[in-house]
Amino acid sequence: MRDTPTRRDFLAAGAGVAALAAAPRFAFGQAATTFRVGSLCPISGGGSSYGSGMQKAIEIALAEVNGDGGAGGRKLELFSEDSQTKPEAAVLAAKKLIEVNKVQAILGTWSSGVTLAVMPLTDAANIIEMNTSGAPAISTLDTKDLVWRFQATNDQIGAAFGAAAEKRGFKRAATMAFNNASGIGNTEGFKKVWEKAHGKVVASVVYEPNRPSYRTELQQILGAKPDVVVTGSYLPDSTILLREWYQTGQDVKWIMPGWAANADLVKALGNEVVEGVIAVDAISNEGAASYKRLDAEYQKAMGKSISTNVYAAMTYDMVISLALAMEAAGPGATVAQVNGKIRDVSNPPGTKVFSFAEGKKLLAQKQKVNYEGASSRLDFDKYGDVTPDFGMYVIEKGQIVRKDVITL
Repeated sequence: MRDTPTRRDFLAAGAGVAALAAAPRFAFGQAATTFRVGSLCPISGGGSSYGSGMQKAIEIALAEVNGDGGAGGRKLELFSEDSQTKPEAAVLAAKKLIEVNKVQAILGTWSSGVTLAVMPLTDAANIIEMNTSGAPAISTLDTKDLVWRFQATNDQIGAAFGAAAEKRGFKRAATMAFNNASGIGNTEGFKKVWEKAHGKVVASVVYEPNRPSYRTELQQILGAKPDVVVTGSYLPDSTILLREWYQTGQDVKWIMPGWAANADLVKALGNEVVEGVIAVDAISNEGAASYKRLDAEYQKAMGKSISTNVYAAMTYDMVISLALAMEAAGPGATVAQVNGKIRDVSNPPGTKVFSFAEGKKLLAQKQKVNYEGASSRLDFDKYGDVTPDFGMYVIEKGQIVRKDVITL
């Protein structure tokens, strides 16, 4: 899996931008009866453990909005593509969504490499982009304020890794990062926090994707005698790393992102290998009525709790936030006008609402609303980023057990 956008990816994106500039834009006016939404979730590839659930959550939210008469006088119309968790595939899919399906928003890009590859297209088309990616560059490259991040940034994830290491009492930390924007960003975020309190990490390695073995990189890390290794990794490479580490017999603990240290990792390696692995991931807004309602619908559709897929809660919130912004902008609103209302309906001050129906009712009365999402409080900062809470988990006898909640 290659997740980092290369020069070739951006050249391809640039070609798409040129084509888009020459194409007529979709007309937004009183005659428009639908608002076209593109879903670009990771149905296959490295994010496939979450992609189908993310897609289903979008569908649940669309049914909720359309069942209540739509938003801003329009129904939401869905067009779906698979990002394959690959930048080059995502670029081709995004071009189809924009040029052929004429979508006005693209939702659900999961990895940072995918989001960074797609952003030049959505930016040129002046449409909304909503993602669950962590790379800091997403914030700085969003010059039109059209990009909305529902996941923590890499710096926030790294800070949560640091808090977890502090809570477990580690003293000698090393890092291993998958060579892409997200993997490196997570470990660099950890280093910032760790070095402020403990000095430099004892060893760091950035490793390449699609390798059958990481023994050389492991030897470099384990030779520094760390008591914990913090990774910016994905499921396939984490499986190799832990298998080869276990064969060394060296006593060391691991802190990994939750998308790597999950039930699929346990299944791939067995209980003994993963015993004691620490996972850190964003957690949903579990006390909110929005979370509880989504959980019930998700269980009916997927046969499991929404707690198993925090990214599905995020994609659900993307639709509800977008629909409330459409309602606030009013009939016939342009994409820019809808985009300009996203903070208005999600941030305080305002009456807290936990569903589209609640918000629509109050907006009709000209009241200010503050949507409290299923995934987080959804208070967007100036970059369009949110700050979720994090869970710290430990794998014990094959079960992923939450031990603490980390609030930044």
